[in-house]
Amino acid sequence: MDTTVNLKHAIDQLVKEKGIDRQVVLEAMEQAVLTAANKKYRNTRELEAHYNHETGEVELFEFVTVVEDVEDSYKEIGLDEAHEIDPEAEIGDSLGEKLDSSGFSRIAAQTAKQVIIQKVRDAERETIYNEYSDRIWEVITGMVRRFEKGELLIDLGRAEAVLPAKEQMPREVYRPGDRIRAIITDIRMTTKGPQIMLSRTHPSMLAKLFEAEVPEIAEGIVEINAIVRDAGSRAKIAVSSNDRDVDPVGACVGMRGARVQNVVSELRGEKIDIIPWSEDIARFACNALSPAQVSKVFVDEEKRALEIIVADDQLSLAIGKRGQNVSLAARLTGCRIDIKSESKVAESERQEFSSFDGTDADEELAATDEAPVQEQDAVALDNAAVEEQDAAAEEQETAADKSTDAVSE
Repeated sequence: MDTTVNLKHAIDQLVKEKGIDRQVVLEAMEQAVLTAANKKYRNTRELEAHYNHETGEVELFEFVTVVEDVEDSYKEIGLDEAHEIDPEAEIGDSLGEKLDSSGFSRIAAQTAKQVIIQKVRDAERETIYNEYSDRIWEVITGMVRRFEKGELLIDLGRAEAVLPAKEQMPREVYRPGDRIRAIITDIRMTTKGPQIMLSRTHPSMLAKLFEAEVPEIAEGIVEINAIVRDAGSRAKIAVSSNDRDVDPVGACVGMRGARVQNVVSELRGEKIDIIPWSEDIARFACNALSPAQVSKVFVDEEKRALEIIVADDQLSLAIGKRGQNVSLAARLTGCRIDIKSESKVAESERQEFSSFDGTDADEELAATDEAPVQEQDAVALDNAAVEEQDAAAEEQETAADKSTDAVSE
């Protein structure tokens, strides 16, 4: 009786602690007893093991086939002998007889224990895999456990996840014990169990953070149409509204910028441009180059290319530091973007007209002779010009950010 109570208690404890289906545990128990019995009888008998829910023990049965002439006494039984067990037995019937399952040796018991442990481990892995495979693209919170070859191993409670080096934000530093939020991008079943892959740089991470902060997105009133990121530096997100009375950009920014600031804080200061989506590619491109102001847009739909004209004082801001702003805009729109200043366009037009109005050939020749010297000067000034443009772009972006903050307040 004590053994029965202990067995029931062990099953209940396994089910409760590991969160495993009771049937899986019972099948593991049955398989364990069957494995031990087959080892004891050297696989010479037809055996089956079944858990008895009333008695709370695993019962072992031996099955024999009724035949006329017995050739294998372990698996067959004569008709006369079978009638002693079951008077209605006929040739070809299978008769079962309960065996004593309490007489296993210590080795057999250990084998049963190992089978149970393995079954429970496999079931636990399967449970974890099924749980997290339904949570792909969900943001989860975990605790940093340790570092391995640049990868962060994150404790999720019942499971462990991996944050690869390439999926970590630049300049972010974590120590064991720190809490971290990341998005699940994949889950793989390996020989060591389920491997959960995380990311903090994926665009979907930004989308999910906004979904958590902006009720209008969660409710489907506001939609996120496109996202591009230079993780840790800058991002652009295009949004639209299914309700004319709801401003999609304002909903994402929130009162005094509270909603977007919460997202920025989670991403450690990553700048985020929230722009309205438009099916008109020209209008969308103008929005995508925000905070720069665009003067004109020329669209080549066949080549998916845009030529964008901006005022001279907007050129650095449109291009961005090291071309970041125009690069993000091109990725967001899916078009190749060529940006020119108004003065450069005007100069190009003058040169084009001058080629048709009889310009003196001697002047053209003199200009040609001076070209090598001008090219040398241009090469010498390239680096300085790039640095000056980056500095101007950064200064304008900072001013634009401050202006945005002032408006949101």
